[in-house]
Amino acid sequence: MQRNSIDIVQRFWNEVWRSPQNPQAIDALVHEEFVITSGGHDIRSRDAFKQWVIGFQSQVRDLEFEVLDIFQSDDGRRVATRWQLTGRNNGFLATEADGTPFTMVGNAIIAVGEDGLLRHNWVDRNAYEVHGHLTGSRRTV
Repeated sequence: MQRNSIDIVQRFWNEVWRSPQNPQAIDALVHEEFVITSGGHDIRSRDAFKQWVIGFQSQVRDLEFEVLDIFQSDDGRRVATRWQLTGRNNGFLATEADGTPFTMVGNAIIAVGEDGLLRHNWVDRNAYEVHGHLTGSRRTV
């Protein structure tokens, strides 16, 4: 039977990442053994992920998050999203907290368990380009 995992993932985006951001909602939305793979690095466990989110959000003032596209696999086990985050630099990507506005875009593929809890999030984002913008070194590859 097909399930609507889009609603589950939208709830995660809305409660954790949209204003007002609420990292504490992670407790009800992700599995204890949750993994996020970001930049080729795995962050393992719900608690470690929550600390990662708190750290990330503290580095972006006036954070706004928008889902641009969202769809799921036929069986509802995976949800793919394309998103955009805007805000002001508060030390993001180990840069000087100077309030510079920036936009980050990314893609996430999220595994949803039978219990409706998020199990794994593979995320890619344009961190290289954002870092160049924030440091004034707008090099391209």
